[in-house]
Amino acid sequence: MQEATTLAGTELDELCINTVRTLSMDAVQKADSGHPGTPMALAPLAYVLWTRHLRYDPTHPEWPGRDRFILSAGHASMLLYSVLFLTGYDLPLEQIEDFRQWGSATPGHPEYGHTPGVEVTTGPLGQGMANAVGMAIAEAHLAAEFNRAGEPPLIDHRTYFIASDGDLMEGISHEAASLAGHLGLGKLIGFYDDNHITIEGSTDLTYSDDAAARFAAYGWHVQRVEDANDLDALDRAITVAKSVTDRPSLIIVRSHIAFGSPNKHDTAEAHGAPLGEHEIQLTKENLGWPRPDDHFYVPDEALRAWREAGARGRAPREEYEVRLREYMANHPDEARELARRLRRELPADWRSAMPVFEASAKGLATRAASSKVLNAFATRIPELMGGAADLAPSTKTLLDDSGAFAHDNFRGRNMHFGIREHAMGAAMNGMALHGGIIPYGGTFLIFSDYMRPPMRLASLMRQHVIYVFTHDSIGLGEDGPTHQPIEQLAAMRAIPGFTVFRPADANETAEAWAAAIEMTGAPVALVLTRQNVPTLDRTRLGAASGLARGGYILADVEGGEPEVVLIASGSEVHIMLEARELLRQKGVGARVVSMPSIERFEAQPREYRDSVLPPKAAKRIAMEAAATMPWYRVVGDGGAVIGLDHFGASAPYQKLYEEFGLTAEHAMRKALELLGR
Repeated sequence: MQEATTLAGTELDELCINTVRTLSMDAVQKADSGHPGTPMALAPLAYVLWTRHLRYDPTHPEWPGRDRFILSAGHASMLLYSVLFLTGYDLPLEQIEDFRQWGSATPGHPEYGHTPGVEVTTGPLGQGMANAVGMAIAEAHLAAEFNRAGEPPLIDHRTYFIASDGDLMEGISHEAASLAGHLGLGKLIGFYDDNHITIEGSTDLTYSDDAAARFAAYGWHVQRVEDANDLDALDRAITVAKSVTDRPSLIIVRSHIAFGSPNKHDTAEAHGAPLGEHEIQLTKENLGWPRPDDHFYVPDEALRAWREAGARGRAPREEYEVRLREYMANHPDEARELARRLRRELPADWRSAMPVFEASAKGLATRAASSKVLNAFATRIPELMGGAADLAPSTKTLLDDSGAFAHDNFRGRNMHFGIREHAMGAAMNGMALHGGIIPYGGTFLIFSDYMRPPMRLASLMRQHVIYVFTHDSIGLGEDGPTHQPIEQLAAMRAIPGFTVFRPADANETAEAWAAAIEMTGAPVALVLTRQNVPTLDRTRLGAASGLARGGYILADVEGGEPEVVLIASGSEVHIMLEARELLRQKGVGARVVSMPSIERFEAQPREYRDSVLPPKAAKRIAMEAAATMPWYRVVGDGGAVIGLDHFGASAPYQKLYEEFGLTAEHAMRKALELLGR
């Protein structure tokens, strides 16, 4: 039987640490599911961080001045849940006992908004680490914006994260670490749990990176702690990291998975499965646990010590509140502005900045219209902050006269994320979660595939993130099928709670931005054209404000009911208007419906939907330069969809539309066919 190494520190320290270990073992065993090994390994790190360094108050888990802690290795959730319970958050022991059960506050991986003290939904490896980068960006920006020279800083907190071998193997961690190092985010401190074990076995199977050299090359300050049980070494390393203010810090901690287990210490078996009742008892005995036969036993001395650590968070919170009152007295306008942003409340007059575009047959690309709208709204909404993945000139996402967010200018609002879509998506989630910022980020629609994991998590967390996707179809022409999106719209529409707007012209684009800004509890994608599209004449067509309902009648028959309803989004709407005229010449009455957002339309009351799409009689035809699948639920069994269920080709976009049947003539013929004429 392997002997447990003597822990540094007092017997009380050891008791507090082993309480985390035993709670984690027992919870996973009772659930018959989970990951006990990492919480057992990192219990000393959690103890040192939460009792000596982290600034928090369990009775006010959301006070703005707190430090942020992110468990990027979300599979080790029992580490976090144990500490939250022990320090006094509203997470009673009964919830620990209900780990991973229906209705409990302790799901398998930490979920934002579900458990007090959980800052981010984590689990997909690498995402939490990249979220932490976004939080550090937000802290740096707001500090530069609102702190005043010569006064105690109002915004002055750190972001901590714990990452595993898996986090560092995932590609997103490379992008996020590179961005953080380049920006010099000195308030960002990470811990790398170097336990040498993954699900398949030793990390030697697949991983031989020199993590220290890698992060040093990114511009991080790097330290090593050779034994996770050396509390003094952990304490010194964190203290040093806090003193480094010009770059992010990484502390590499050598740990041993399932520390204390006689038979599963340093084995893959301890990563993702319960230890077993017999092994748990042996482990408790090996650790010198006072009551090895009991489950979920919490010694009074340990609970008292943890709760005293949690109670110490009251003082820094009260100090923050004193600084806030002083700030309000000295800078009332700035204080009101900061409070508004943190409440996620929009300025009262922001909508008045929305531009109106004159009708034009030549029109302009909706990406170009988006730039004008974004810049107009940004003058009224200072928390709008974002950019692109090295594509701002193409996505038109730069803010005029706002400066670049950089290591020497954290006040800048233009984010240059670099060619890092993975990190951009996750960092935007962190920026939104931090509060005080509405982040947006742009890239080509085809590259939304790189961002799908953080987009899904933004929806799961109900975060206000705006995606600007341009080059939205085969309309980008000669770049060819590698860059022409086909299935991406369908994929985004499949994400629960996610909203997609594909506006038809400049005025719909303005309304789409307004809708996106107003949707404070959900992520929104604006899908925009590279090519010009006509700016529609709204004096004879439906008002662009109909976009807010997802779909609306753009043009209708004169008297009577339509025989066919022509439905489209984006750059295909004007084609359907042309098809309506061709059908009129054939004696067929057609209604045109602009439907920039299927999911938004489907959320409308049945009465409204029926008024736009008559449930009987009229045939329905939808057109979109993308995969047809989402549209069949709109057109019904008797309808038709004109789209692309194949990849594109390299040619001028006009030729592609003609060859692939995205034309008014094709729509007319399809309508006549459905009507039996």
